[in-house]
Amino acid sequence: MVYKYDDINPDDYIKSKSQVKREMTALQKLGEQLIEMNDKQLATIPAEEKLLDAILEARKMPHREARRRHLQFIGRVMRETNHEEIQAAVDKLQARSDQYVHRQHQIERFRDLLIEGDKQIFQTLVTNCPGIDVQHLKQLVRSAQKERDENLPPKSSRKLFAFIREQLELQD
Repeated sequence: MVYKYDDINPDDYIKSKSQVKREMTALQKLGEQLIEMNDKQLATIPAEEKLLDAILEARKMPHREARRRHLQFIGRVMRETNHEEIQAAVDKLQARSDQYVHRQHQIERFRDLLIEGDKQIFQTLVTNCPGIDVQHLKQLVRSAQKERDENLPPKSSRKLFAFIREQLELQD
């Protein structure tokens, strides 16, 4: 009998024991990520009631071994659900979180450069935020520079950070 490559269906192959174990471990790690989420984030995940109950119960478990076994249970429950959708939702939340962290770091860089006296960043900020109160920005920068020079608590520096964040959010 002659076989053609077109006749072979990859779904007909039996998964190796190692492959099954890798998939189970991945589902357990996904379950661990779900356990670590807060309630608001968890509400955005398309999970069934049985899985949500298991996640909420796992949060209450103080013992490591019991939690490990419960993660295995969560992995088994996830095999029965559409875990691809759950993974996609978790990835989307993670991307949003990464974007937020990047934005915060960008604002911190702007603030630090403004306090250092970088005129180019000042001009860039004024150009990119047309409705910005330039006098207020200058006053916040001067106050933050004075705090830095006198080793005072960074009250004005925090105000400057909040002001920059507010102005950049208005532009988005």
